[in-house]
Amino acid sequence: MTVDELDTFGMHRMDDDDIRRTLSSRSVGVLALPTDGAPSMRPLSYWYDGEDALYFVYVLAGESEKRRLTEAADAARFLVYSVETTFNWRSVLLTGTVEAVSDAEREALEERMDPSWRPDLFERAAESRTTAIYRFDIEERAGIKQLELPPELREPSSEGQME
Repeated sequence: MTVDELDTFGMHRMDDDDIRRTLSSRSVGVLALPTDGAPSMRPLSYWYDGEDALYFVYVLAGESEKRRLTEAADAARFLVYSVETTFNWRSVLLTGTVEAVSDAEREALEERMDPSWRPDLFERAAESRTTAIYRFDIEERAGIKQLELPPELREPSSEGQME
């Protein structure tokens, strides 16, 4: 079934404003990077600039498969989702490219970034400059949501009923 066919069950496509609100209200998602086999998937905290980019902090301690795969990738995907109940959820899938932020760009960026989106580990590592910031440039975005019971589970309305 397509997303449009699932509309009758209460699932709907998200518009750009709804996708932006979802990205702005969340701070964790799953980064999928290509490999020779199955994609490598990593949960990551992120900061959203409100427009067309997400930012990730990578800790640079030792060898990092995530960093190696990121730098080798021509494209990546990032999934952000929230589930409040079985019938109240949102899912946003982004496709784009990931690249390291330059030191000059990093300083200006850090002034804009809200530190509450990243775990304390990254804050402590950032103080010692053993981190790098990567930008995920959003090229494609799609979102789906269900915010209500499906029609077959809703209470029948009292309109038109005889007493």
